[in-house]
Amino acid sequence: MRHYESLTPELEQQILERQSQGWVSPYACKNSAVIRRLDRPGDVPKIYRQPFSKDADKILNSAFYNRYADKTQVFSFFRNDDLSRRALHVQLVSRIARNIGSVLGLNLDLIEAIAIGHDMGHTPFGHAGEHALHELYHARTGRCFRHNLHSVRVLDTIIPYNISLQTLDGIVCHNGELPMAEYSPEPLADFAAFDRRMQDSIHDANGACKLIPSTLEGCLVRICDMIAYLGKDRQDAVRAHLTASESDFPESAIGRTNAEIINNLEVNLIQHSYGKPFLMLDAAHFQAMKQLKDENYMRIYRLEFVQKQVRESVIPMMEELYKHIYQDARTHNRNSCLYRHHIAAVKEKQIWYPAAVPYEESDPDDLTMDFIAAMTDDYFVDYYAELFPRSKYHISYVGYFDEA
Repeated sequence: MRHYESLTPELEQQILERQSQGWVSPYACKNSAVIRRLDRPGDVPKIYRQPFSKDADKILNSAFYNRYADKTQVFSFFRNDDLSRRALHVQLVSRIARNIGSVLGLNLDLIEAIAIGHDMGHTPFGHAGEHALHELYHARTGRCFRHNLHSVRVLDTIIPYNISLQTLDGIVCHNGELPMAEYSPEPLADFAAFDRRMQDSIHDANGACKLIPSTLEGCLVRICDMIAYLGKDRQDAVRAHLTASESDFPESAIGRTNAEIINNLEVNLIQHSYGKPFLMLDAAHFQAMKQLKDENYMRIYRLEFVQKQVRESVIPMMEELYKHIYQDARTHNRNSCLYRHHIAAVKEKQIWYPAAVPYEESDPDDLTMDFIAAMTDDYFVDYYAELFPRSKYHISYVGYFDEA
């Protein structure tokens, strides 16, 4: 039988009374605190477009945002329209975080901007693609590729949108693979401090693991990234016929179905964080969340047929693509897809958001990394086939009619 927790009556009554009075958390990030790199007239807030709402608008209207729709979340090797893709994931993170943030009295525009932008730098083929690209890029440059770091590069360097410090900080610190029982924001004074931290993380293989958001809103999105995918990936495992139902997973203190997991973690987080300068789960819920994550790794993420496909297809295909694109970047091959499809699209957007240095003059490894990371799964497959039509490598999908 399913179990759904509730807030204590005392806290629920307190919340209702404060909401009727228009209460806002004293620890929320104020719109007036916004920090930007540039003083641009177009970024001056209006009564109907506050600063973090402007950030969200810029992210939503980016060509990179469009590509969420064809970037797979977990189940990269399945043809199934009911399985989650990045577009749905970022919307779920935003929705869950806004639900909790509205009760905690936080800045909902900032939450939305961080949530919808947090995976902007993700590669095709999810974390498998991310790891493959990191190995190639790091071997050549000594620098690290991480999707959270690259999300900031997309929004702050490739196309300098003048996104706020608070939004970029929340995006780079969102790492949903590292659960913590308590989050206390670590203040960040200015872009100089942010840039130093970014450089440290790019040159440190574990640097991105040490980042803590500077706002409660950023902390909330980080937690909600996990809340959004733990149960949803189980739902998708059922739809991919990897298990008969969500009930096949072991019971836990927070349930085993997506609906239970979301509700019970939301309730516990609100119960222990309301009115406080930090966010936390109690010990039982935190341990249960880690247990669920471990079970997902064992029963979903590390399936051998998936890992085999990564080893035998994705990695060698990306290696060949990297070498080819690098040569196009190094020789300035303006007839290449690097120039016609990627650099041209960036320069078109830079008409409105100019960069200090022409984008095509970037380091060839950076251009190569940018282009591959920007690809959707389908573009990656089609471009590889276009370049290497006789290759022995290809992606094998579980099709719509291969359920057995």
